[in-house]
Amino acid sequence: MSASQARGAASDPGHGGCRRAWVELLAGRVKRQKLGPEGEQKVRESALRLLRGHLNLGDLVLEVEGPPGKQLCLNRLIDYDGPGAHIDLSSSLIGSALRDQAAQLGVPAAVLCSQVVASGLVRVCEADAVPPPKVLLTPDQRKKLSSLFEIAQNLLAQSMFSRLSFCQELWKVQNSLLLEAVWRLHVQNIVSLQELLESHADSQAVVAWLSRDLRLLCEQTEAPCQHADVARAMLADFVQMLVSRGFQKNADVRGTVDPEWMSQVAVAVLERMLASALEALAAGIQEGSAAHKAVSCWFGVFSGHMYGSIISTESPKRFFCHTLTQILTHKPVLKVSDAVQMQREWSFARTPPLLSGLYRRLFVVLSPEELVGHLQEALETQEVNWQHVLSCVSTLVICLPDAQQLVDGWVSRLLTHAFESCDLDSMVLAFLVARQAALEGPAAFPSYAAWFQATFGSARGFHGSSKKALVFLFKFLSDLVPFEAPRYLQVHILHPPLVPSKYRSLLTDYVALARTRLADLKVSVENMGLYEDLSSAGDVTEPRCQAAQDVEKAIMVFEHTGKIPAAVLEASIFRRSYYLSHFLPALLTPRGLPRIPDSRAALIESLRRADKIPPSLYSTYRQACSTVGEKKPEEHRLRTHRLSGHGSRAQPLRGMWDLPRPGHEPVSPASAGGLSTTAPPGKP
Repeated sequence: MSASQARGAASDPGHGGCRRAWVELLAGRVKRQKLGPEGEQKVRESALRLLRGHLNLGDLVLEVEGPPGKQLCLNRLIDYDGPGAHIDLSSSLIGSALRDQAAQLGVPAAVLCSQVVASGLVRVCEADAVPPPKVLLTPDQRKKLSSLFEIAQNLLAQSMFSRLSFCQELWKVQNSLLLEAVWRLHVQNIVSLQELLESHADSQAVVAWLSRDLRLLCEQTEAPCQHADVARAMLADFVQMLVSRGFQKNADVRGTVDPEWMSQVAVAVLERMLASALEALAAGIQEGSAAHKAVSCWFGVFSGHMYGSIISTESPKRFFCHTLTQILTHKPVLKVSDAVQMQREWSFARTPPLLSGLYRRLFVVLSPEELVGHLQEALETQEVNWQHVLSCVSTLVICLPDAQQLVDGWVSRLLTHAFESCDLDSMVLAFLVARQAALEGPAAFPSYAAWFQATFGSARGFHGSSKKALVFLFKFLSDLVPFEAPRYLQVHILHPPLVPSKYRSLLTDYVALARTRLADLKVSVENMGLYEDLSSAGDVTEPRCQAAQDVEKAIMVFEHTGKIPAAVLEASIFRRSYYLSHFLPALLTPRGLPRIPDSRAALIESLRRADKIPPSLYSTYRQACSTVGEKKPEEHRLRTHRLSGHGSRAQPLRGMWDLPRPGHEPVSPASAGGLSTTAPPGKP
């Protein structure tokens, strides 16, 4: 009812059947506002909360009269110039002055003291002229904070300091806080990091604030500065606190809130830091940049010595397992077809060094069996980032001594499950892992051709149990054809699975499909050499160039084993066209034969004795070598004659570069027909 309506109701005798005077109306309102003792206490508490929440500490007068002509001021206490300043102001005087001030303001002394110290800390943090963002203090700020912390510790000793009120005051101005100041509160046992974080009601705000400042700390830790040791100590303490609170089970965690809340905050901060680093790597950061330094610094926290002070040794292990899972599942945007086409780009040599270094740090804590188990679990239960999964496999194969046996067993288990239940996911994973391991070379894992032939080239293969298994295999290989690199198609054609004669049509249909795909790509089956580098399969080399590379590798293998390489023997039977048209011509290139047979000559002689070189081709090669041997002495004589000035005009500058190198004397006509020369072994 409005005032005019009330007046009308009071003056109109017919309104509502009664007339009420103003006194009666007001008396009724007064009765409703009467409160009991409990109500008065609630009102008083509400008023105090309102006062504390809106108190402007910047304008609050903290000066309290002391002895004549002297005053106590907090700013003067912390802005001292030396150890002898204000020596007449004892801790008891500070506490007494603040207690008197609290009595005048009608607030608890502990609350006021906490607000005063918080205000002083904020003033110190804002005193530096360097603009944000920054997390480290200047030497002058450290000096002032040291004095302020002495006051706070004295107040704590007198039970005149409320940690909860102090933390709440800091969160009101969290953007003005410097991370080093917060860390020094923890080191000086004034307020622990856990207490400070727990006092904030908004967990997302805590995670955002701490993650931002930790990234800045990582940048400044790696930057050349005189306080890098302080930054490293800060980072170690923060990481240890987050890991222990986030991954320590059954811990004696004392706090003001549910321990589960603190665990969630700690895990969220660690996850956000790792995700930020992985995104920076994916964006292609440059070495030496601020982002590169920050990522390098954060990945350094996965060193084992970082967690020496954590009581439970299982906490770092759980943290590392969680980190590995997060890496494997970070932004899973690639499909399996993308992985089939792009996995050559994810070999160990092409993985960013920072990421491969992180893998190696994780491998130190986790056993090989645990690594494979976590890989398997992530692949079975979540969408994965195929680039990270396969680059992790490459790093595992390169860095762990028993990785070949481990990966081989893993692939075998995947294939067994795939053929038993026609599980396409297990089949895809087995092929991707085997191919990724094969990219790292025969020293780490058998070549893909050797693995495919050993797995499917005999009647004991996984596909030999039934027609259903055969159909499953060729259906899988056929589905891969549109995405396959030419080298893999060539392997499947040249080293096909063993198929019973009654199911031969399955193989012929696949081979026809693969050859059609190769024809579309304008790649011949014969372009595949004996020793394939599938990591560079994007560019198919010419047969002649490939044959020259195959010859060099075959000679290297022969030098180590003393036997004809198995790849050469297989090619002489199963790839006779490439062997006769490209490999042998490259091996039998005419040259002056050495007096002491070198590795090339010995390999040629071994092939001849094994009837792997046609007699006519070998005879032509020997005649050509004899011709080369006869020409060399004559050419040497003519060059020497020109250098001495006889005959034609001497050309000393050009002739100098035509002289034979030491140890490479010309072959005499008498020895040209045999395997002899004066060159040392291994020199052509």
